[in-house]
Amino acid sequence: MQKVKVEFRDLGRIPYKEAWDYQMELHERLKTIKKSNRDALPGTPPIPQEQYMLFCEHPHVYTLGKSGSKDNLLLDDKQMKDRHIEFFPVNRGGDITYHGPGQIVGYPVLDLSHFFEDIHRFVRTIEEVMIRTIAEYGLEGYRIEGYSGVWLPETATRPKRKICAVGIHLSRWVTLHGFAFNVNTDLSLFDNIIPCGIVDKDKSVTSLAAELGREMDMDEVKSKVKYHIADLMVMEWG
Repeated sequence: MQKVKVEFRDLGRIPYKEAWDYQMELHERLKTIKKSNRDALPGTPPIPQEQYMLFCEHPHVYTLGKSGSKDNLLLDDKQMKDRHIEFFPVNRGGDITYHGPGQIVGYPVLDLSHFFEDIHRFVRTIEEVMIRTIAEYGLEGYRIEGYSGVWLPETATRPKRKICAVGIHLSRWVTLHGFAFNVNTDLSLFDNIIPCGIVDKDKSVTSLAAELGREMDMDEVKSKVKYHIADLMVMEWG
């Protein structure tokens, strides 16, 4: 299978709205080119279609998926303002989650027609990327039926713990949103929400740093995530 070339861009720390606007710009560009190629006369050379993978970190922000409830946000507007936390309802799947410093947020803006037209397979592939990444640090990640994302199994003293959230939106098989991988994340920010709307007492959140007991090298972790994405999606970085 021929590898698909994907442009990788690390945006650094960027406000959520700025990253969202940039995603939408790239998303619309991909869809426009895709439509032009589809509607072109026979024999017309296709317009090259770029694919993108964005990595970034955000200042403190809570985002609410289209199937979620704002009741899962436990702060009022004044408390949010006082703590310098933003809030955005978005069009991905899932409920409420937190993004912030120390988290690798990945936004694949990909035309799945160049890979595989299967949204469930795409979500499972992102989860597998994270399972393989944390395995390099000696951690066992797994999926829980009925829930997206990657979890760590319960122990004698700790419940099941979510280390990576996944939420995707599709339009004409072009993806938006992506994953949020807790690396050096301040987990206390999850106390202000009911993460992903999950109220089960046997489920919590965690980070790579919390599990390993040390601050992680973000660039090192990013390189491992990039390797497994390219391997599993059969792509090469541009």
